[in-house]
Amino acid sequence: MEREQIETLLHTQFAKKIRNPFRKAVEEYRMIAPGDRIAVCISGGKDSALLAVLLRDYQKYGNVPFELICLAMDPGYEPENRRQIEENMDRLGLPLEVFETNVLRVAGNHAAENPCFLCAKMRRGHLYTEAKARGCNKIALGHHYDDAIETVLMGLIYGGQVQAMLPRLKSANYEGMELIRPLYRVRERDVSAWVEAAGLTFLPCACPAHVKEGDTKRGEIKKLIALLAADNPQIEANILNAVKNVNTAKVLGWRDADGAHSFLDRLDS
Repeated sequence: MEREQIETLLHTQFAKKIRNPFRKAVEEYRMIAPGDRIAVCISGGKDSALLAVLLRDYQKYGNVPFELICLAMDPGYEPENRRQIEENMDRLGLPLEVFETNVLRVAGNHAAENPCFLCAKMRRGHLYTEAKARGCNKIALGHHYDDAIETVLMGLIYGGQVQAMLPRLKSANYEGMELIRPLYRVRERDVSAWVEAAGLTFLPCACPAHVKEGDTKRGEIKKLIALLAADNPQIEANILNAVKNVNTAKVLGWRDADGAHSFLDRLDS
C-alpha cells in the first residue's frame, strides 16, 4: 500500500477508532500549542509509527501551527533491525533523524536480571537531550489507552500506590521540556488493525535480552485485564476512571507538594 493510501485509511476505515480519539486526546488535554516544535520518538514499533503519521495529519488538517521531527535512537540494534525502521519510515514518507547510543549494552551489563527499567530510563534521558538539542520543547511517545490502564493496575498491585500514566508531563530534569502522549484514547487492538490494513511490518522487539511481553509484569497485568473485561467490558474504563475520581476524603493517605498526609490529620485537627 502506498503512503497516500495509508493516510486515507485514517480518514475512512479508521476515522472513528483512531483519528477521532487521537484528535480528542490532543485537544482535551491541550497537548499541542502554536509554535511547538515536537519530536515524535520512533522506537521501531507500530505505535510510534502511527503516532508520527497522525501528527503529520494533524499538522495538515488541524488549526494549530507546529513543527514536527521524527527522532529515533539506535541503542545498539543489529543492522537489519535499524534498516527495517528506516525503510518503514521511508515508506510512510517521514524523514527520520537517528542518533546512536550504547543503551542496550549498558542495560544488559548492569541490570541483567531486569534490564527493562534501566533501558527505558536511559532511553528517555537520551531522547530529551537530543530533542532539546534540536530545538524541540516537547517529545511525543506512543503510549496508548491500554498502556494507561495497565499502568494504573501495575502501580496498585506491584507498586502499592495509586498513580496514572499522565497524558502530559513536564520534565523535572530538562528545563522547558514536556512529554505528551497523543494516543492516550486509542486502543491497542485498533493500532494493530491499522497495521494489518496498511500491510506494514514492524519490529516486535529488538531487545537483545529477548524479554517476552508475556513474561513481564505488564504482560501479566494485560492478561488479567483481558480476563476481567471478558465478563464485564466496563472494567477497562473503570480502571482509568478510578484515577480521575480520587476522593481524598476516603483514602488512608496521599502525597502532594507539601509532603505525605493521613486521614488522621483531618480527624485530629
